[in-house]
Amino acid sequence: MKLPHVSKRLLPWLVVASLGQCHVSAQESFRVELGKDGETLRDMRPVFLTFETRPLPAISPAEVARRYQKLFEDSDEPEVRIDALNRLNNIRDRSGQDIGFSQAREAEIYQEILGSYESILSRGSFSGRLDELLYQMAKAHSLTGQHQESIQRLRQLVGLYPQSVLVPEARFRIAEAEFSAGRYQEAERGYQALISAKPDSELATKASYMLGWSQFKQGDSGWEKAASTFMQLLDQQLPGSVQEQQPVTSNLNMIEDSFRILALMASRMTDHQTLERWLAGRNQSQWFYLLYDRLADLHAIEGRYDQAVAVNNAFVRAHSEHESKPDFLVQNVEFWKRAGELEPVRRAKAEFVEQYVSEERYRNLSDLHRQHWQTYGRSLADHYYAAGSTYQSGGEPQEAKRSWAKAAEYYEVLAPRSVVEGELMHLAGDARLLAEQDVQALANFRRAAYGADYEQARDAGWAAITLLRSALPPVTHGPKPDDAQKALARLSSEEQRYSGTFGTDDRVSALRADLGNRWYAHGDYERALSYAKKTLDWESPSTEQQYAAWLIIARVQQHKAEFGLAERAWRQAITLAETERHLAVSPTERNDLREQLAVAIYKQGEQAASVGNSTLAVAHFKRVVNVLPGSELAIKSRFDAANTLLKSSEWLGAINELKQFRSDYPNHALTDQISEKLVLSYRQSQQPLKAADELLASAAQLAEPWSHRLRAAAIYHEAGKTDRRDRLYREWLSVAPTAVSASEHVQQQTMRHRLIESGASDSETLQELVATESRSQWHSEETLVWAADAALRLGARAADNFAAIALVHPLEETLVRKQAALERAQNYLLDAESFAGEKVATEVLFRRAELYRVLAADLMASEVPSELNELETMQYQMLLEEEAYPLEERALELHTQNHQKIKQQGYDTWIGQSLEALAAMHPGRYSRNLRWMTWAAQENDGV
Repeated sequence: MKLPHVSKRLLPWLVVASLGQCHVSAQESFRVELGKDGETLRDMRPVFLTFETRPLPAISPAEVARRYQKLFEDSDEPEVRIDALNRLNNIRDRSGQDIGFSQAREAEIYQEILGSYESILSRGSFSGRLDELLYQMAKAHSLTGQHQESIQRLRQLVGLYPQSVLVPEARFRIAEAEFSAGRYQEAERGYQALISAKPDSELATKASYMLGWSQFKQGDSGWEKAASTFMQLLDQQLPGSVQEQQPVTSNLNMIEDSFRILALMASRMTDHQTLERWLAGRNQSQWFYLLYDRLADLHAIEGRYDQAVAVNNAFVRAHSEHESKPDFLVQNVEFWKRAGELEPVRRAKAEFVEQYVSEERYRNLSDLHRQHWQTYGRSLADHYYAAGSTYQSGGEPQEAKRSWAKAAEYYEVLAPRSVVEGELMHLAGDARLLAEQDVQALANFRRAAYGADYEQARDAGWAAITLLRSALPPVTHGPKPDDAQKALARLSSEEQRYSGTFGTDDRVSALRADLGNRWYAHGDYERALSYAKKTLDWESPSTEQQYAAWLIIARVQQHKAEFGLAERAWRQAITLAETERHLAVSPTERNDLREQLAVAIYKQGEQAASVGNSTLAVAHFKRVVNVLPGSELAIKSRFDAANTLLKSSEWLGAINELKQFRSDYPNHALTDQISEKLVLSYRQSQQPLKAADELLASAAQLAEPWSHRLRAAAIYHEAGKTDRRDRLYREWLSVAPTAVSASEHVQQQTMRHRLIESGASDSETLQELVATESRSQWHSEETLVWAADAALRLGARAADNFAAIALVHPLEETLVRKQAALERAQNYLLDAESFAGEKVATEVLFRRAELYRVLAADLMASEVPSELNELETMQYQMLLEEEAYPLEERALELHTQNHQKIKQQGYDTWIGQSLEALAAMHPGRYSRNLRWMTWAAQENDGV
């Protein structure tokens, strides 16, 4: 039986055919009740079929019947009475009315007249047609309960008069008798013979129907033939691609019964696969989907809902574009509802919704099916939304997210096809948000707020803002990633859209204050300032919002170096913080505000100082002390006030400020800089000795004091205080490490040179200067000259020591001492030449030569041992001459080299002294009355 609340277009032709007919039961589906219709398949019976003959004449059938009835009763002739009875039967059969004799009377009449039939038949004389007589005899036997005799007469009729118009009915009756007797194969042959003889007759249709039943009754072996027969019958009775006629009303039961038995056979075989096999290879008729429908109904009626759904799904899979597809999908939902299976119900609904998500498919649905689609979609969306909450409370967050995401999908596809689009998109946004799918949630909230006529659009718009706001990171300062700034830009754009659509309210004002803070943190100060001003421009900002806005303005103006405006904003914020108790600004925060105010004032001082307005700058710096006394910034302001005076060259004022600062803050870190600034101020104010004293005083406080002490020495040097300078030089050189750079080397050599210049001619200083220059890898022209000069001094002193050693007995000892002194002098002289080169070459040659000449002379004049006799004395003197001669030759050679330098560098004092020595040593060559002049060739000399 069909489910009455499922509207389907499964019997369009049958319904049309039944309009205007009196038998409304023909529109109803069948119900298989084996208890009434038979306990087994073999017991099942075909539906009752009525037979109709030719049309009646256009007179009252009752009147005609009355006349023939009277003729029957009044006549004594058997043939007349039989003919009248035949006509009565024909009239009743054609009209379908209960006219003529009653059934009880008719049975008596046929019992009475049966003998007349036999008499006429035995005589072989009958004016009428014998085939009709045999037919009436068969009927008479049937009415009187003589069924075998009735069938026998019909067989005679078929055998004797095969061309009679009554043969088809006779065959039908014979086959029907075989069917009733359970001889289904004989019945099959009988029905088949009728169909073959009269394929286009009305009885052929009924015979086809009963042929199928005969084949069905033969059991499994005959079901395939039965299926083919019933389907051929359906092809004949239901309109197809060629036929356009409608089935007659009288055949509706037969058609419905054909569907019934086909469905029954399929259910007992391989279900929908059987249908697919039967339909395969056939020209598809328009009624084929009814087979699936009846099979599914059969399963549902018998409680096999899963099989019913499987049949429907098989049809949908195989015929996905058929117009009845939505009916099958809807019927799946109803089947599962009857089964009480909630989850399959949801799956069936989901299947229906999914099949018609696309706009094109949805448009092709009927209004009723569209209503189903929306109803199913909403119920699924609501279910998954509630399921998400259940999972969440049950500690299954992942399942909860999946459920909410599913709910959102349904809300989203429902919305554009619903009159409550805004509400559905709002719900979709909530579901996406709960599922942590923020991008889709934002799109849904926006659509609910701005894309639909929705009375709660404002709330949806604010939900979009809240979502964007929640995605922002905490407000922090410093570099931000690009995506963070983009997110903030999206929120700002959303705020503008919301305000433009719905206007400003408390929430918007608070949001603007927050946006101002965030843009400030991102470094976009213009946007931050704009939002802060918008907050203050609103007609009724809260105290909290005003406070936040003034803070932003103050910070932005401070960043823009508009410190005067910043000071005003900070003072506004401080006033609110100190007067509005409900702001609950902590003491720490209030102190921070005062610090920022102090910074703004301090920065104004810096700005004034930068443009040379020292008076205004000092005034600003001193104002800081009043705002934040005792603070680091106040101390720094005092310090910077002194610096400002320094920069403006107000030295005396700076000195006073600096000394006062050091007195007030002796332990402050900035105090360490005071000494340097005082040194500068003293020097610039022409008080160098005070500057040097300040350096020495500060050096006493340092672990490494020498940088300051050496600077003091430099100041003493500039001031001409050489005694103080030299004392510091000596102290430093006594502890100075080996130089590790050219500058350090030059510095130390300079100190030694200055000590020598100021009268420190001690050998130790001279030797240290020479030795340091010899060891060092760094040299300068000055240090080399200084070292050469020191070496010459040392060489001269060594030469004097050499000359002072007398060669006395024992000569060996004194000669060794004298030779050692000669080597020392010689080394110093060579060092001098290595330092200064040609600049001291003539002096070095002269002094070296003199060393050899003096040694030769001293040898010749040395004491002769007293114990020698005259001869030995002469021999001893000859030996001395032999030793002295090479020395004289060496002296002569060196003096000669010095003489030859006249060519390269001209005449100087040392060359002159060498010439004098040569004149004394070689008077014949060098003792001349000559004057040596330096000469250089000129261009105009003609050389």
